[in-house]
Amino acid sequence: MDVPDYYDAVSVRLIKVLDRVGLTEKIRWKRIEMWTQVEELLTIIYSKDKVMAHIFGSQAEATTTSGLRSDIDIVCHLIPITVIEDLQFWEPGPVVYLMFIDNITPPGYVKLQKVYNAIPFPIYNPHLDGIMLDITGRSCIPSNIINNMMGAAAEYAEYHGPALTFKDCSDAINSYDMVIALQSYAWPYTASEWITRHREHNWPSQKTIVSIQQSGIFIVPVGHTLNPERHLEWRISFSYGEKILVWKFNSTQYKCYVVLKMINKYYINKRFGKNVLTSYHWKTCMFYMIETTPTVLWQPQNLLRCIELCLMKMCTWIDESNCPNYFIPAENMFLGKVNGPVQRHLFKMLHNLIRQKGRYLAMIPCDGIGQKLNIACQSPMTHIKYEMKEITKNMCLVVDLILLGMHTVWFNILRDGFQIISLLFGRTHSYAARRDIYTILQRFYCSNLGSHLASHCLKQQTIDQEGLDVAYEFLMLGSTSDVASGKLKITNNYLLQNNVILAENILQTIEDNYTFLVPNVAVEETKEHTILRILNENISTTDVIRYYSAFSVPYLPSEMYCTPIALIPEMFRSTGSQHVSINPDEDYWQSWAVVDPKLYFYFLQHQCYHQQNKITHKMVALSNMIWVIRHEQLQYKDTALNVLAYCLKEDGFLIQSYAVLSKSMKLKNHHNAAKWQIARLVNAAFRWLGGRHYHEVINWLQSFKSYP
Repeated sequence: MDVPDYYDAVSVRLIKVLDRVGLTEKIRWKRIEMWTQVEELLTIIYSKDKVMAHIFGSQAEATTTSGLRSDIDIVCHLIPITVIEDLQFWEPGPVVYLMFIDNITPPGYVKLQKVYNAIPFPIYNPHLDGIMLDITGRSCIPSNIINNMMGAAAEYAEYHGPALTFKDCSDAINSYDMVIALQSYAWPYTASEWITRHREHNWPSQKTIVSIQQSGIFIVPVGHTLNPERHLEWRISFSYGEKILVWKFNSTQYKCYVVLKMINKYYINKRFGKNVLTSYHWKTCMFYMIETTPTVLWQPQNLLRCIELCLMKMCTWIDESNCPNYFIPAENMFLGKVNGPVQRHLFKMLHNLIRQKGRYLAMIPCDGIGQKLNIACQSPMTHIKYEMKEITKNMCLVVDLILLGMHTVWFNILRDGFQIISLLFGRTHSYAARRDIYTILQRFYCSNLGSHLASHCLKQQTIDQEGLDVAYEFLMLGSTSDVASGKLKITNNYLLQNNVILAENILQTIEDNYTFLVPNVAVEETKEHTILRILNENISTTDVIRYYSAFSVPYLPSEMYCTPIALIPEMFRSTGSQHVSINPDEDYWQSWAVVDPKLYFYFLQHQCYHQQNKITHKMVALSNMIWVIRHEQLQYKDTALNVLAYCLKEDGFLIQSYAVLSKSMKLKNHHNAAKWQIARLVNAAFRWLGGRHYHEVINWLQSFKSYP
């Protein structure tokens, strides 16, 4: 196979993109564990009906994403029915079936006969309902007997092959398929070749083979579509063994399989429908490819190469019109599906995909994979440019709001600076003031740009240090926008990186250079002296804002991963039912977290000392936060109270924290993030009062509801 030079680089980037949409190993095994627990719960629920439930398919294998929208596949096997393949293994039981094949039974299918009571061989009794004769005169159990068992449940669903499909109202999952099957722990003779097959690369391992053999098989009530006796046939299903094999995939094999499913959904299914090539065909392709290729091939840098090898394998099968079942190679899973014009067009489509040398991945819309891969494969500056699109839009909106004089959240952020400008220069200097405002906004924009980029780098599983370095350059450029706002954002990012020394140094610089941040009784007098000095020294508008004012500090949703935990709930202060304006565009700021600079300064001090375990200094910072809330005219007092409550809870003052949150709710009873903190606080209280009765906890909460 001729492999282009860029394959390795694209493969590594594709790995990162897939990790971002939830295909990391950690999430993979968390999902497997979750569905295993669901399976156990279903078994408990159905045990009274003598039914054991199993969950298979994409959900149980964790080989799906939100964009693939995979269904849940549930197999329920009837516990009282025992299926054997040899009469020598017969044992007395409520119901015993014997599976067998004859000359006209297709590979992968069996017929069933009932073994009556103590007589260890099948007999035909015309007086028993449900027994039918095949063309050789043998008594058989028809596969539609299971459909009759479903009874009234079938009225609320529809059959798709052996599965009964129930529609679900959830947006996350379209439906779930339930199959009533029989289980046999006897490994079928037709699949004995799989046990003894020569495997050059030792996949699966001998231990896995034994485990799959012991897990048994399912007998599913469906016959071959092209066989005249399909109503008497049952299909052999290796679902349990297939699930074990998929669990054995390494990370690259796992991602390769998911990408193949995406290709199948958005290239093949859209043109040929869902029943021509299915995810089961690609799963079979994966099994054969892993078994016949060296393990060293399945490495992250070879992901794109592995995908194309699987495409080539499927292309060969389509050309031969034969897709051999992994456990029973004699079973052709293309029979009756891939032939004639469909076969030719399908082969041509896959061949064209292979000729594109990986470019087809950039067109996959599922979970934004194509778009994300496009960005990841571009230069760093192009990547930054794309990621900044949304924040650029918001920054342009800032300028418009200021020039139009609209009293919105951004006007409040710049309010202090404008008050000083208007006081000192009046309307005669409006043009110069506007020019200087643009200069300040450029720096302010750099600060938010750097914060957005830092958030993008931090949210990835592997932190992009190169991107972080670029982010800190932007943050440094933005630190001169005013006294505190840009510097406070840098400080917070240093704290997130556990760089406490640098954070403390920046906080000390802010405190030394901005007298308004130091609480004292002569604050107003200090302001007046400052304004007089500005007038006497003829300081420019730009310098007035840079050295004598502090903007409020905003965090947009795009900065989520570099926003302090205390402020993240502010981004979710509103619900869908709480929009206050008719035009949703006017409520965009509801998802922002904005905090007053002085309060934020003391909060960061508190967090810095908390990491250093400096108890005394931390309590001083906490006291200063309380002082600011009581004596300063804050623009975002509800946010300030919520931040204070977070610090109190962090320090173990649960009662005081709840009292502060209650005050915040009284101050602003809608669009207030305090409700999230109250929920978490109550949860913490329940854990703290674990041994107490429910009503005692309620009384405990009510006892300090009116705390001053």
